[in-house]
This record gives sequence, structure tokens and C-alpha cells, in this order.
Amino acid sequence: MAKDLVFEIGTEEIPARFMTDALAALKAAAADELEKERIRVRRVDTYGTPRRLVLFLRDVPDRQDDLCEEFKGPAWKNCFDVNGYPTRAAEGFAKSRGVDVSDLIRKPSGNVDYAFAQKSASGLPVEEVLPALLTRVAGKLVFPKNMFWSDPTVRFARPIRWILCLLGDKVIPVELSGVKSGRVTRGHRFMGCSAVEVPDAASYLSVLYDQSVIVDQEKRREKMLAAIASIERELGGTVELEDGLVEENLYLVEYPVPFAGKFDPKYLLLPEEVLITSMKVNQKYFPVRSSSGKLMAMFVGVSNNKPATMDLIREGNERVLRARLEDAAFFWQEDLKKPLSARLDGLKQVVYQEKLGSVYDKTQWMTGYAVWLADQLNLGAEKTLVQRAAQLSKTDLITQMVGEFPELQGVMGRAYAKENGEDPRVALALEEQYLPRSAGDKVPTDIVGALVGLAERIFSMVGAYKLGFRPSGSQDPYGLRRAVRCVNEILWALKIDLDMGKALDEACRTLSLDEEAQKSLREYVASRTFGQLKEQGFPHDLVALAADAEGSNPWQELCLLKAYSSVSAQAWFAGLREAAGRVKNILAKAPSRPETVDAQLFKIDAEKGLWNAVETLREPIAQDVAECRWNDLMERLAGLAPAVAAFFDQVMVMDDDAAVRDNRLALLLHCDRLFSLVGDLSRAGK
Repeated sequence: MAKDLVFEIGTEEIPARFMTDALAALKAAAADELEKERIRVRRVDTYGTPRRLVLFLRDVPDRQDDLCEEFKGPAWKNCFDVNGYPTRAAEGFAKSRGVDVSDLIRKPSGNVDYAFAQKSASGLPVEEVLPALLTRVAGKLVFPKNMFWSDPTVRFARPIRWILCLLGDKVIPVELSGVKSGRVTRGHRFMGCSAVEVPDAASYLSVLYDQSVIVDQEKRREKMLAAIASIERELGGTVELEDGLVEENLYLVEYPVPFAGKFDPKYLLLPEEVLITSMKVNQKYFPVRSSSGKLMAMFVGVSNNKPATMDLIREGNERVLRARLEDAAFFWQEDLKKPLSARLDGLKQVVYQEKLGSVYDKTQWMTGYAVWLADQLNLGAEKTLVQRAAQLSKTDLITQMVGEFPELQGVMGRAYAKENGEDPRVALALEEQYLPRSAGDKVPTDIVGALVGLAERIFSMVGAYKLGFRPSGSQDPYGLRRAVRCVNEILWALKIDLDMGKALDEACRTLSLDEEAQKSLREYVASRTFGQLKEQGFPHDLVALAADAEGSNPWQELCLLKAYSSVSAQAWFAGLREAAGRVKNILAKAPSRPETVDAQLFKIDAEKGLWNAVETLREPIAQDVAECRWNDLMERLAGLAPAVAAFFDQVMVMDDDAAVRDNRLALLLHCDRLFSLVGDLSRAGK
């Protein structure tokens, strides 16, 4: 008879940020081990609270499935000699599968008979299999920070304090980190009992609910959000429920008790980001906004305790937030006494990287390089804004506010620049230089901040290669993958027509990067760009084609790729790709590659038609490529396609007459050169 199984690992409080991945890993590990052990259950559930990781298996069978495996071996004719004796091939195959050679079975596969080995075994009772299986499952849990605790052989996020493991009403023996399993769990730290006996797996969730522990995180989420909605109605505002903060609060409590608090309205004079950071990041509170979208002097917190009155908890949280906001108000006033421009020299005391100099040195390089980028884009008057923004870009790092709240770098730069009377676009750039912060994040809205951000990321890339760092596997200590991704996202989002090959060359020159490192960096950037374009859903062959033609300019590469994608399904394009391949193959096999075309030697109209098309389209296609007129280019290629198709339908290139043959090869050479202007068409479709 099928029974439920509950496996609970009780610990000290696990950091909330670890929990989502841990539960996913627990579920994946359990599913994998169950499949290996031939145990089919109805459902695998995982639950988590700060003090427990729980695996719950629904309808576990009494026994494993019986084992029945079949393995294909060598051809039957190679297994036995003319006298019927087994060959070494048969003996080796039988030995490798753990069967006697006499047990090999002859079965057809296709048109050939093969030797097959069959292995079967009866399933064991699951009670015998589960202890080792669950131990392996627990061993597969990996956290961002694993530590050794009481057992020097076991690493875990926090010390394991108890283990509960029940199959139906029977204890399954499991031992982790010196702790043995039983049927005893622990209730809520403040509102439950320190030891609670669970009669069977089916009653586990209800027993803990009676002990003020809502084990199921989704039930916990429902209760928390319902209570917050009720508070929201009472406050007359909107509680700002950011998904990440909801998730974090979810795993900070075992029994959520939301409450409302308030703070002195005078703090609303501080920049909004300071208030939000103090509430969200430091205290895990949810801000509250009015119907007009402005912050209210209120917040909503989530307690893990439900005393007789919430006043004590509310007052305690208000007191903690008040202290933080008072500090922030002090930092704000003190920082405003010294404008950002007066802080430049202070950056000389901040080391960026020992071999690359101070943050001041980095800022100076960024300023010169950002101006160079502005010149490449012919920005004119905006160049002055770019220069000023780059100069001030890191000055907020040495303000007291950013020293206390590092996550506000850039945000406070914008706020202070605005108070200092800087140009609004310069102020905006101080914040937007850091965008995007991660894949999928918003990008700069203005070219000034975009160029400052590009300058910094390119400095990071070239600087890392100068120091000898190279990304490998999952190791990317200097964030080079992220840097390349962000550079491309900025170029694509703002449609910045920049030759990245030239931009990298300039950066490498000014940072004195050696030639080998330069080559390696260019290849790395190209490969990451290639991967990013494939992530957008473009097929490999078209990405390769666009990279051939415009690989050093990400924006134009994307535009060309979109143009090719728009015609890739059309018959003429498929024919042109095939023809480009034929041209390459013929020229590769030709004994010589004559270059001069003599129109007098044309015998067939299709020859003349192709030559006229090549001559007519050579300059326009070259101009389209030079000026990045990709839609016009597609129209011209479409016009070329019929002439190419007619040539290969009607003309035999390798004519018996050597002069005619050489003339046709010369025509194909000119055709190939025309194709090469738009990338290697012969690779498309492969």
C-alpha cells in the first residue's frame, strides 16, 4: 500500500536568499535519485522555512519497480565461430554486462541480427532503499556558502539540529552530520514547543501548523499577502510589493504577521532612494505610496511573532528605522557641504587595482576615452556633457551616504549633482552609467550616461586582460561576461553605430595591451556577441553570416541579421546561398583562378546576364554595405539571384575550350568577390 514520506532537515536559521535555489535543488536531486532507484511516486513536493528544508513524497510504493534491462552487443555473426564456440567479442560483451555468454539472445535490429544481454532483478522494499537514497539527496544540496559544523566531512549552510523522516508512521533511519532521524520535530521558536512528536507523514503539516509553523511556503505567501492587503486598505495607500522582497520575507518567517509602522514625515525631504534603501535593504520593510505615487511616512513589516499586542513590535521597528533615517539625514547634510567637483582629488586615495592605479586614474582614463567615443559618434556639443559626466562619475563613492549605503552609488551621484547645479543630463548620467546592472535590466535613456558606462566597461575588459585574467568555465572574477553583455545591450538599445573593433583597439593602445592579449580580447568579445545574438532566437548560420560582414559593429550586425532573417525563408535567398556554395567549390577545385573577363567569349546569354548583373550591382552593393543600407541590400541581392540561378541552370563552367573555361572561372571569381561583401553566403543554411 502506498504511503507518504516526509524528510525534514532541521537547522539553525538559513539565510533567506539561499532558500529558493535550495528547494529547487532538493526537488531535482530527489527526482533524480527516485528515477535511478526505480521508485515511482505520485508527486515530489519541497517546502522550506528558515529552520527547515522538507522533502515530501506522495504515494511512495512498497517496493521498487522490478529491473528489466536489455543491452545491444556486437553483430551475432561475430559472436560465435563456425564450430559454435563464443568469440572474444561475445565473451567480452557478456562479461561487461554481468551475464553468462550462454545467456546472450539473438534478435534482429534493422537488417542485421545482434547479440543482446538481458538483466532482470526483483525490486527491493523501499524501506531498505530510502536511507541511502535520502542521504545522497541531502548530500547534493549546495548553498552559496557551505561550511563545516560538527562533522568535518559534511558541509551545510547552517548546523543541522534535528532530522525527521517518516514513511507512513514508520521512522526511516537517516544520519547527517552526526544527527539521527526520528519522529520528533520542533515547533515555532517563539510560539511553539521545542519538541513535537509527529505520528505519521500524513499529519506532518497539520501538526506543525498547530505549532505556529506554516511549512508550505505558498500557504505562507497567501497568508502574508492577504494580511498586507488588509493593512493596505486601512492605510489608504499602496504597499510596494517587490517580488524579491516578498520572497525574502517569505523565508525570514515561519508564521508571517504583517504590521504597519510610521516614521517622521520630515524624512520625506531626503531623496526617495535613500528612504527606500533604508526600508527595503536594511530592514526588509515594504514602502507605502499614496494614490499620487508619492512615498508616505509609513511602512509595512513582517514579524515572525504574534504577541498579545503588536505595539511592542511596531515601536521597536519604528525605533530602528528612525535611527537609520536620522543617520541618512546627517550624511545628506554633511555631503552637501562639499560639491562633487571638489571630491575629485579624494579619489586619488582610493585604490582601484594595484597595477591599474587609483579610482582617480581610472576616472581620468574614462574621461579621455568617453570623449574619444563622443568624437566617433560626432556628438558635437554633447561631448562637453560626456566629459563632465565622466569626470564626476565616481565622486559619490567617497560621500558618507554611499559609504553607508554602497548600493546607492550613482543614485546619490545624481542627487548630489542636481543639488550642486550640474546640467540635468550630467546628473542623470551619474546614475545611468551603471545601467544595465544585470541581464534584462533597464538601459540608459540618454547617450551621455551610455558613453560613460561604455567607457567604464571597456576599461574593465581591457584592464582585466592587461592583468592576465581570462574568463574560463564558470570562473569570471572580473565580470567580463557581464561587461560584454552590457556593452552590447547598450549599443543595441540606443542604436549606437560604433565600430567595436576600432573602439577596442583605441582602449588597448591607451592601456598598452600587448598584441597577443588584444587578439584574445577581440576574439572573446566576438564570441560573446555571437552568443547573445543566438539568445535572441536568430539561427546560428545567419548570425555567422552577419558576423562575417559586420562583426565589429554590434548595432549594424544586429540590423543586418534582422534583414537576412526577413528574407531567409524566401526561395531566391535559398537559391543564392546554394549558388554561393557552388561558386566557392568550383573555384577551390579549379587549377587556376583567372581574373580577366572577356565578354567576347560568352557563348550563352546566361553568361552575359550574370556578368551584366555583377557589373551593375557591384558598386551599389558595396555602397549599401558601406552605408549600412541593409534593406536596400536585400533588394539588390534579390535582383542578383535570377541571374545566378540562370547561369547555373544553363552553363557548364568546365568547358572543353580552355579560353571559355577560364573566362567562366573569372566570371565566378568576380561573382564570389561580390558575395564576399555581404558575408560568406555559402555558410547560411548550414
